[in-house]
Amino acid sequence: MEVKRKVKLKEPYDKILRAIGITLGVLFILLFVYFYNIHQLENLGYSKRASQNILFKLKKNYVLQIGENETLNAAFESRDYDEDNLDSYAKIKYQKQKNLIKNINALIKKKYSNSNISMILAHGSDQDVTAFAKRDKIRYLEEFYSIDYAKLKNYDRYVAYSDETGEDEETVVLCVNLDMDKENYQDPIVINKYSEDVLVNKHRQLSRSYEPKDLVKIDKKYATDNKQKASRIAVNAFIKMYEDAEKEGYGLVINSSYRSYLDQEEICDEYANLYGDSYVENYVAKPGFSEHQTGLAFDIGSTNSNVFASSKEYAWVQDNAYKYGFIQRFPKGYETITGFRAEPWHYRYVGRKTAKYIYENKITYEEYYAMFLDT
Repeated sequence: MEVKRKVKLKEPYDKILRAIGITLGVLFILLFVYFYNIHQLENLGYSKRASQNILFKLKKNYVLQIGENETLNAAFESRDYDEDNLDSYAKIKYQKQKNLIKNINALIKKKYSNSNISMILAHGSDQDVTAFAKRDKIRYLEEFYSIDYAKLKNYDRYVAYSDETGEDEETVVLCVNLDMDKENYQDPIVINKYSEDVLVNKHRQLSRSYEPKDLVKIDKKYATDNKQKASRIAVNAFIKMYEDAEKEGYGLVINSSYRSYLDQEEICDEYANLYGDSYVENYVAKPGFSEHQTGLAFDIGSTNSNVFASSKEYAWVQDNAYKYGFIQRFPKGYETITGFRAEPWHYRYVGRKTAKYIYENKITYEEYYAMFLDT
């Protein structure tokens, strides 16, 4: 019988297999360490792409010391990453902008401080910052941009208006943001889209086609005739105010509510024929520039007096209208801001939260809009 002999591998092959095994083992360890590090960075708040670049650039320990940082994440994601600016990236407040890192690099090159760069980024869009980064360095940024609602794109207008009027910085920012550095009715912002927050004045015009989406007829009980209509939310708020006033012995009535662009056009023509163009220019809103077109404004009267401003109803409305979401739109003493003479009868629905703030802080809707809504 032939006995089978066990074949022994030659030594060179044995070494090769051991080398392959070691290589695979090392590769496995490296992959494990790599994915562990990626996982660690992702748990810290960095994206996969940023985490990969952090490891590739050997900056893991630096990033771990800093912790979660949105600007650093954007830097490691960006092709514009510049290692010389790494410490600055970590100290600059993040803004969601397409060219964030590229613009930061440009602003650093112009010798802006990290805090100034954060200020610049916070006051403009990506487009605004890109344009600003191309101009010569501005020495005293805080002059205007310590004000939260200052706009980067308006810098030259701020300077010009400040030189012209001598007003303080906050007044300058407010007035320029509201286009008060422009002539009335000149180059207005035209508004097409319906909004309950809309601001209408001599610099902001509603388009001919602008119309409230929820117009409803106002019951004759609350108005001087049965042809009145307005935005549902404003009507419901007025009814509640009417009922509460009635319980206390006061009589309110709506004299005028929604007017279309064409309605306002007819009113302007009528007054122009009667009193001349100068009267319309000073006392009547031109078509598109009337709040009545929003459906959110009412001219309120008293059922007990022909002169609302001297009635007991006026005093009650002044003290209580904000509770129902209404503000006196054109108060006395604020004509330079609103652009219109005082109208004690003209009330605008803005919602209870907004109305309360305006009432308590004794400001106009223009001021509120510039501070909180004009983004």
